[in-house]
Amino acid sequence: MSDAMLTGFLPWALLAYLVGSIPTAWLVGRAFGIDLREKGSGNLGGTNAYRVLGARGGLPVIVVDITKGYVPAAFFPQWDGSGVGELALAYGLLAIVGHVWPVWLKFRGGKGVATGAGVLIALAPFAALVATLVWIGMVALTRTVSVASLAAATVVPVAAAITDAPWSTTLFCAGVALFVWWTHRSNLVRIARGEEHKFGADRSASRKENGT
Repeated sequence: MSDAMLTGFLPWALLAYLVGSIPTAWLVGRAFGIDLREKGSGNLGGTNAYRVLGARGGLPVIVVDITKGYVPAAFFPQWDGSGVGELALAYGLLAIVGHVWPVWLKFRGGKGVATGAGVLIALAPFAALVATLVWIGMVALTRTVSVASLAAATVVPVAAAITDAPWSTTLFCAGVALFVWWTHRSNLVRIARGEEHKFGADRSASRKENGT
C-alpha cells in the first residue's frame, strides 16, 4: 500500500471502527429505561435485546447492527478514493471489531453476529443467505440462538467457496467463523453443561422479571 493510499485508508478505517462501535443495544435499552449490560445475558447484542425487550427493542437492534457491518463493507471502498475493492474486507473487519469492542462502553459490546452478517451481505450475499437459512432452521430445531449462530458461522466459508468467491473473501469468511466461535466461548461452556438459554424460555422469564 502506497503512502497516498494509506493516508486515504486510515480515516475510513477509523470511521469503520466507529460505525461498528455504535452501541445500538445500549442506546435502545436506555430508551426503555434499562441497561442491557445488567439484564439477561448482559450482552449488548440483538439476541439479548430481544430476550429482555421483545421485538420492539430487539428487532431495531438487529437491523441497525446489520447495517453497521453492511455500510462500511459495501460503500467505504467506493468513497475512500483508492479504487481497491479488497479494502472492503478491512473495513468490514473493523466494523465487527468495533461492535465487539466499542470505544464508548469500555470495549464491552456484542458478539459480532449481526454486524458480521451485514458484512457478509455486502461481500458474499449467497453465503449470507445460506447462513440465514441455517440460522433460522437451527433456532426452530434447538430454540438456542447461540447454537444457531455457531452453525450459521460454520457454513459461511463453505458456501463462499462453492460459489467461487475470491479466495480473499472465502478466507475472510473463515476468519469471521472462527471469530464468532471465539466470541461464543462462554456459550460453549453453557451448552456443554446443558445450561444454555432457550429462545422462548428466555423471553418468558424476562417478561416475569420486568413485570410484563
